[in-house]
Amino acid sequence: MAAKPDPVLVELTRGALVESVHRGALAVCDARGRVKLSLGDIARPVFPRSSYKMMQALPLVESGAADAFSVTPKELALACASHSGEAYHVATAGGWLKRMGLKADALACGPHLPFHEKTAHAMIRAGKKPTRLHNNCSGKHSGFLCCALHLGADVKGYEKPAHAVQKAARQAIGEMCGLDPKAMPAGTDGCAAPNFAVPLKNLATGFARLADPQSLSPTRAAAVYRLMDAVTRYPLYESGSGRFDAVTMADALPGTMTKVGAEGVVAAAIPDLGLGIALKIEDGAARAAETAMASVLVKLGALKSSSKAAHAFIDAPILNWRGDVCGVKRGGAALKAL
Repeated sequence: MAAKPDPVLVELTRGALVESVHRGALAVCDARGRVKLSLGDIARPVFPRSSYKMMQALPLVESGAADAFSVTPKELALACASHSGEAYHVATAGGWLKRMGLKADALACGPHLPFHEKTAHAMIRAGKKPTRLHNNCSGKHSGFLCCALHLGADVKGYEKPAHAVQKAARQAIGEMCGLDPKAMPAGTDGCAAPNFAVPLKNLATGFARLADPQSLSPTRAAAVYRLMDAVTRYPLYESGSGRFDAVTMADALPGTMTKVGAEGVVAAAIPDLGLGIALKIEDGAARAAETAMASVLVKLGALKSSSKAAHAFIDAPILNWRGDVCGVKRGGAALKAL
């Protein structure tokens, strides 16, 4: 028997008709792994991509590397980031590397133009090429390098699955998500680091433990509190100007952390509710993932329907190049019925 398709979470209209739809699945869990809300198949493993960068950063703090290299809260936020490549992102990553005695070529992630369009256009006009510091994952990789140096491990090959830093990250991810770390299917992320597939139920549980770390060991709980504080104090360093995470964290319940990932994945931790959310849009569309997550946050009371973030991502007008309203991006029936 064929598997039941995931429900339509988001739809786009043009005129009076629905022009496009995006199917997906989502899970809302508490720190004990109890499912509070769900839609679609939440048991199928998905690659979290960048959404679980905070879990990858746990060894940076737990190992003592962050203290040994005087890592600042902004640098910790950048270690959890998919940043936009704006000047302050690049300067922060570059300064951190310099303090470690390293240069940009130590980063294993490849260069790409900044996500921030104005910055990218300015670079193109000036004839400047992007460096590895502009990669949205340069903060995460700086954290990996910092951890490697502190552990006395070779900095070359730090992105390889067999490296001590990646073994520590894999262990932390498995423990946070309630999975056997060795059993998680492995893939390679866009930045060349390993990425491990996790069912949405487990990913939501991991984020609930970021929201409510009381059941964790004292060392891990302290690391969680420190990283959560850094990201929620400096959301622009975890994201960028006008990006979903920065806009949403500015309006959501204090302490709420959201993190987008590639291919339509986004997750959130809500300390006030002790809940974690994880969702995946089947076709990988970021536009749908943002609308779905904002809608769930409103449903849970973590985001006001009157907020700037809600207006930006829920029932958002679709404009043509002249600025005319041609349709709307909105939650589908399944999402509205939650």
